Amino acid sequence: MMTDLHMFIVEDDDHFRETFIDVMSLKGVEVDGARNGDEAIKALKQNKPSVIIMDINLPDVHGFDLCRRVKRLDNQKDTPIIFVSASTKYSDPRDRAEGLQAGAAQFLPKPISVERLWSVIESVLADARRSDQGRASSS
Repeated sequence: MMTDLHMFIVEDDDHFRETFIDVMSLKGVEVDGARNGDEAIKALKQNKPSVIIMDINLPDVHGFDLCRRVKRLDNQKDTPIIFVSASTKYSDPRDRAEGLQAGAAQFLPKPISVERLWSVIESVLADARRSDQGRASSS
């Protein structure tokens, strides 16, 4: 169990967001959420989550643009972002590459099981810890 883990989800689908928050709380993980980009930016200026789960198709901003904005926040530069999208447009590797260039660590298609998403979160966090250790040992 990763009790020191704090996640943030930006998702306009209330059912997906609430289900994710409920399942993660059963794992002992604290999750905050936002429905749109403006809510997310306001919250992320105040919080430093371990990882951010972000939908691409948000009502007020495209996920790629929001990702770039989040990465410009001083306290979020190193926070891993995982994109999720139901749009078949993003099954093309070139479109996924744009998301990764925007700053995402991973890109997942919906529908996605919470178990699959959890395994990707664990992998992304392990990668982030390794790169933190690499930075610490080289300084």
